[in-house]
Amino acid sequence: MSILNNRPGLEAVINDVAEVTGYLWQKGWAERNGGNITVNVTEFADASWATMPAIAPVKQIGMVLPYLKGKYFYAKGTGKRMRDLAKQPMQNGSIIRICDDCSSYEIIADEPVMPTSELPSHLALQNYLLETGSQYKATLHTHPIELVAMSHIQRFLKGDEMTRVLWSMIPETLAFAPLGIGIVPYGLPGSVELAEATLEQIKTHDVVLWEKHGTVAVGQDIMDAFDQTDVLCKAANIYMCARSMGSEPDGMTEEAMKEVQDVFKLPKQRPC
Repeated sequence: MSILNNRPGLEAVINDVAEVTGYLWQKGWAERNGGNITVNVTEFADASWATMPAIAPVKQIGMVLPYLKGKYFYAKGTGKRMRDLAKQPMQNGSIIRICDDCSSYEIIADEPVMPTSELPSHLALQNYLLETGSQYKATLHTHPIELVAMSHIQRFLKGDEMTRVLWSMIPETLAFAPLGIGIVPYGLPGSVELAEATLEQIKTHDVVLWEKHGTVAVGQDIMDAFDQTDVLCKAANIYMCARSMGSEPDGMTEEAMKEVQDVFKLPKQRPC
């Protein structure tokens, strides 16, 4: 029996995950088993969840995350394809419970599908969100073509140059991603070092770009995290389309961008 049975709220969250993974595949952002998702589903847990037996051996996270004690997450399975998850989310992902030591986890439903290899990065972000009282519950890692392509050009890896260019392509980018994109130099996928660097960047940016790899975004739900990434990727696409016409695009002026910031009272720091 599925853990989703008689839990309409949890089922709705998992259905949203399935919908977003379909979008990722359609956009070409999720080749083979590329990309990962975790969602905090603790709000749907009842007393029975605490006594559910583990269906796979306990696994170490690789770091101590004190705010995750006893919390529950849906996590995409390692080696699983987004296009398959879109059709069968509970066969290509699992519900995990964080153990009392705050440094390990166990799978409780529906099947013993091991979580993504990027789990340390995802859980480090989730720990930070809970620590700061954030309402954000979802983390998304994917491979947006245009943003990854820009990370192969040194100019865009320096300071806030990529953010400035993306903001200048269309007013909506600045309006919907007012904190811009943070850059993390290339690191080994799944490493604790990558997780720690990502955490530092997400504190002050809407989306984090792993050099030559992909993006990480957080949101109130998985659709929100997807939208944050989509907005920035649209700006990157506009930039590349303009470049393909043979010249560097002018972009919005600094004055025009400041006007958007002032009129829409855009935040200067990450809201909870």
